[in-house]
Amino acid sequence: MTTGMTIGQMLGQSGILTLLGMGVVFSFLIILILCMYLLHAVIHALKLDKADEKKSASVAPASTAITPSADEGAVVAAIAAALHESNK
Repeated sequence: MTTGMTIGQMLGQSGILTLLGMGVVFSFLIILILCMYLLHAVIHALKLDKADEKKSASVAPASTAITPSADEGAVVAAIAAALHESNK
């Protein structure tokens, strides 16, 4: 006489284990989000976020345009060489 589990019992236990694992991950994510909100509130209450805004505003003006780099030709040449090598 075997005392093993049936397939139905194994599937039931695996389903319970899956739901338990998903519940643990979901709980951890909820705790993580709550900690992030709490940290945001503490930083906002201590006005630590205002100092960063003043520093970033004085360093780089908002109307600066992104200019292409001088090595753009070298990048195009490298891509062309790689394509030429892959087509051999």
